[in-house]
Amino acid sequence: MAKTGVIYGINGPVVSLEGDPGFQMNEMVYVGRENLVGEVIGLTSEKTTIQVYEETSGLKPGETVTGTGAPVSVTLAPGILNNIFDGIERPLSKIAEHSGYSISRGISVDALDTSRKWDAHITVKKGDRLMPGTIIAEVPETRAIVHKVMVPPDMEGYVTEVVSDGQYTINEMLVRLQLMDGSERELTMTQKWPIRVPRPTARRFSATRPLITGQRILDTMFPLAKGGTAAIPGGFGTGKTMTQHQIAKWSDADVIIYIGCGERGNEMTQVLEEFSELIDPKSGNPLMDRTTLIANTSNMPVAAREASLYAGLTLAEYYRDMGYHVAIMADSTSRWAEALRELSGRLEEMPAEEGFPAYLASRLSAFYERAGMMRNLNGTDGSVTIIGAVSPQGGDFSEPVTQNTKRFVRCFWGLDKNLSYARHFPAIHWLTSYSEYINDLSSWYMDNVDQKFVDYRNRLMALLTQESSLMEIVKLIGSDVLPDDQKLVLEIARVIRLGFLQQNAFHKDDTSVPLKKQFKMMEIILYLYKKSKTLISMGMPMSVLKEDPIFDKIISIKYDVPNDRLELFDEYRAQVDRFYENVVERNA
Repeated sequence: MAKTGVIYGINGPVVSLEGDPGFQMNEMVYVGRENLVGEVIGLTSEKTTIQVYEETSGLKPGETVTGTGAPVSVTLAPGILNNIFDGIERPLSKIAEHSGYSISRGISVDALDTSRKWDAHITVKKGDRLMPGTIIAEVPETRAIVHKVMVPPDMEGYVTEVVSDGQYTINEMLVRLQLMDGSERELTMTQKWPIRVPRPTARRFSATRPLITGQRILDTMFPLAKGGTAAIPGGFGTGKTMTQHQIAKWSDADVIIYIGCGERGNEMTQVLEEFSELIDPKSGNPLMDRTTLIANTSNMPVAAREASLYAGLTLAEYYRDMGYHVAIMADSTSRWAEALRELSGRLEEMPAEEGFPAYLASRLSAFYERAGMMRNLNGTDGSVTIIGAVSPQGGDFSEPVTQNTKRFVRCFWGLDKNLSYARHFPAIHWLTSYSEYINDLSSWYMDNVDQKFVDYRNRLMALLTQESSLMEIVKLIGSDVLPDDQKLVLEIARVIRLGFLQQNAFHKDDTSVPLKKQFKMMEIILYLYKKSKTLISMGMPMSVLKEDPIFDKIISIKYDVPNDRLELFDEYRAQVDRFYENVVERNA
């Protein structure tokens, strides 16, 4: 029989019960007459504290709280992809059928469609011994992804009965398993998994392969590994969401989980509409075929905002266990931290810096630590890559969420409002950003792109750093006093900024660029620098060099050379040679 308790205090989303009704920590409960979904977050002999994932107005003391006996969990089965959920895995389309366009309280809908039949190809036979994670069936979930039905991680036994290939719902038996203790269990397509518990793996690998995004400043300058962690901090309007859109659309991840955590409703609507219309460039099918969206807008209860991140992470780990590479876009972890702060205040906990709870750092670390490239229990390899947007108030990177995030991520893509105001996108600033994966990935770049890739990247970075220090002098006394070799550095840095770092998301060739083209672009810029430097050393003034349009021609390579016509770079190299010869002849 379900355990029940009686409400004696309500403080926003935090509900208190007198005494100990026998609930467990993190148990899912139903609160009040409307059966609002909640979670136990505090237990003492005198008091039980519950956070409610729905609006609590109208709730009053004396109403009952009923336990479910299980922690807050997500349902894992075919039907997750090409779907839009709220923060606790309730499909928004089903909610709309029941209550229209605003989510009514206490609404209870199945997380996944239990009546739809799926084509299942059974991959085990009677007598087989199944270990945790063993794939028992394959189901074409969408045109892009084959869903692999697995034995739950806590089960092991022998197959005593198996169905034939055919169409089944997610709750129909596929395999009957005799467990090691002699009991029998029916395995269906469905698993339940607590959102706060990481799914088990066999081992963790170090970072060796990049997540290729097609964005030059990310792939070349500040690469992110598959199974890595990255933060995109930036003020309002600097392009966090747009950068995540580009990564979602063009990266070589198999599955995308987009978590809109506490974002504005109109912005979330735009995301939902855009993602529904996007075409996957790899397959030509809709991008939603390999995407799941979790929408938790700023007007939804704050407690559900806190849960949405863990729900999305658990879905990602489930697809990783099938052997897929999953990328999570968390937009934004600042809103999640604000939810923690509000709940902490209502619980009357001692605040730390800027009112955030003292456990902010440990919660952030627990979230980012669930990323990684893993060997799964079934022997496949998969990864979860976490890309978290951070929205510091006023673009101040010294605030606690950004500073604590910096401690736990190895890739930091700092957005700059001055770049965004200048319409330089992506507005990732090359001097405030960094990636600790460069050394880990250098051998991959050398083997798969070119031996000189990392060296060229470092040389470009050195020129940009040199430009920054020269600009301090220019601001004070003007550029005319600089020697010609330093004027050349400023000009080449301009070519790097406009021709390489700046990228046009709406241009068919520039929106996503293969690594080979990125390398060729670096090579031609450095070749131009080498030839120009030789001319300067021969006594040619920078003013003579700038008379030639070659610098602007190199900038426009990103538009003028199609991604599949890399042989055209030979022509640009010849143009640089002609430029060199012309300057020498004119000034002979």
